[in-house]
Amino acid sequence: MILGIETSCDETSVALVTADGRIRANVVASQAELHARYGGVVPEVASRRHLELVGPVLAEALEEAETELPEVETVAVTRGPGLIGALLVGISAAKALAWSRRLPLVPVDHLHGHVASLYLAPDAPEVPFLCLLASGGHTMLLDVRDRSGHRVVGTTLDDAAGEAFDKGARLLGLGYPGGAALDRAAATGDPAAYAFPVARVPGHDFSFSGVKTALLYAVRDLPAGELERRRADLAASYQRAIVTALVERTEAAAEELGAEQIAVVGGVAANSELRAALPEAALAPLPLCTDNAAMIASAARYTRAIPFPEYLALDAYATAA
Repeated sequence: MILGIETSCDETSVALVTADGRIRANVVASQAELHARYGGVVPEVASRRHLELVGPVLAEALEEAETELPEVETVAVTRGPGLIGALLVGISAAKALAWSRRLPLVPVDHLHGHVASLYLAPDAPEVPFLCLLASGGHTMLLDVRDRSGHRVVGTTLDDAAGEAFDKGARLLGLGYPGGAALDRAAATGDPAAYAFPVARVPGHDFSFSGVKTALLYAVRDLPAGELERRRADLAASYQRAIVTALVERTEAAAEELGAEQIAVVGGVAANSELRAALPEAALAPLPLCTDNAAMIASAARYTRAIPFPEYLALDAYATAA
């Protein structure tokens, strides 16, 4: 039994996963409502909330899995990238649990965790495959040759796709978290109403600053009182531009690299238009798209464990090396 802990941003999550990838429990406590008043995640507020939640979430996960700590054989935790203060809460909890029972501890890279969310699905894709990882903090193309890691072949030159969705939702007055709100608003709009730009930068990289600026100008230039009437069309057109960029760049990279299988993970993988645009792709299950501890426990199955007590000096990192 692997106990996973995830606290990289604003979700406090604890999961219990078996060695063969069966999820016994995956409890996620979101702070979205707490941060909504600020229009985004406040790192210090997130860290303090993790401190309050990690104990109760652990207890709930053990109860849901109908198990107890003596049955846990390995502890896994997100080491980075993420918010340093938030990560340190999870790492401290993981160290305490592992040390108290003399268990090994597995430090997991958050991005590897997102990819490993695919390995928990009943129909997990066979390696190799090209993986689009799109979230609030990252937009990357990953060449996955084995389950122990990946090679980055493309990234974003500015905003991540999820960040672009959140900022677009804020411009349209849709609230926070913005990705899901914009997806809902777009459902009743015309995606052809506005011709927002789709950046095509060299190589396999992405860029979303241009489309975000175009939306800003479109909203600013609307006559007074028009935003309410045009909101759905703006949302649909903006979403179409972002999804088009993701799909075009992913398919082009897959063709160039000779990848026969495409996979999509991360919070943006929950977007309805993106999922519809890549119907043949291996898509992360909806409950495993956003940050969760089950994906961390899954990645731990393919990551070297640190034996007791060598992990007591383990530290977090904010960005990937």
